[in-house]
Amino acid sequence: MKQITNTLVMVRPTSFRMNEQTAVNNYYQQNTALLPATINKKAQQEFDNFVDKLRAVGVEVIVINDTEVPSTPDALFPNNWISFHENGDVAIYPMFAENRRQERREDVLETLEEKGFIIENVIDYSEAEDEGYFLEGTGSMILDRQNRKAYCAISPRADEELFIEFCEDFEYTPVVFIANQTVNGKREPIYHTNVMMCVAEKFAIVCMDAIDDKKEKKNLLKHLKSDGKEVITISEKQVTQFAGNMLQLIGGEEKPYLVMSSSAFNSLNDNQRNTINKYSKIIHSPLETIETCGGGSARCMMAEVFLPKE
Repeated sequence: MKQITNTLVMVRPTSFRMNEQTAVNNYYQQNTALLPATINKKAQQEFDNFVDKLRAVGVEVIVINDTEVPSTPDALFPNNWISFHENGDVAIYPMFAENRRQERREDVLETLEEKGFIIENVIDYSEAEDEGYFLEGTGSMILDRQNRKAYCAISPRADEELFIEFCEDFEYTPVVFIANQTVNGKREPIYHTNVMMCVAEKFAIVCMDAIDDKKEKKNLLKHLKSDGKEVITISEKQVTQFAGNMLQLIGGEEKPYLVMSSSAFNSLNDNQRNTINKYSKIIHSPLETIETCGGGSARCMMAEVFLPKE
């Protein structure tokens, strides 16, 4: 099993704006005085620059254009509704915000098949939405594909029972915890695990301060260390700059790259950067508009493709 891939699906935004339906529990979203058309244009520029940087180092990016109708403001975060697996399985996930459910598109699978990827099974969990249960893909879960472990911070967007069901179906060992952040002096659940944690091939980046329960903290560390990962800790302040929202990829000549936004990169200290550089070259791109209005960053924009090819 590979932990990292060189192929991504990314969705170019058409109607990107601040999504009022996700803002209820995504405390990273901020209001801006800009007009929606301006916001979308800036997001498209950030998206295009980001894709160019990835392609320049040999990452294969399959760009899908967002639809005009229905209007889906968060479509550029596809990793929340779909994940692709080495055995040819595809998982489809239930989404918290009603207007995000329209992001799920059959034609994305058709595009991959046209490009020679093999899809054996589609496992669709989206009906859980009807019961009010959600699990937002590799936003809610961090998959260590090599060691068959899945890490999940339970939140309104990550239901524990549904997570356990996914782990049974896909044969992962579940590692469950609660991750919080301080909002107006209160501890509130972090909406997605991938905001505070990233698992790469030989290292992991985690905000340990987000986990208030000592047993859960200890358990998480034990799992990462027993798999030989060097643990790089980040602060809660760095999490707000999206320093947990990173993804390791393979570029040309099988070189590993750790991909992040420029705000995440700028928040890292020398020590953290030096540790990352031992394992991976860093690529960063400015995603300010996407981060401010969307409350998501580089990792959220990339749905990794692990499917077998013809």
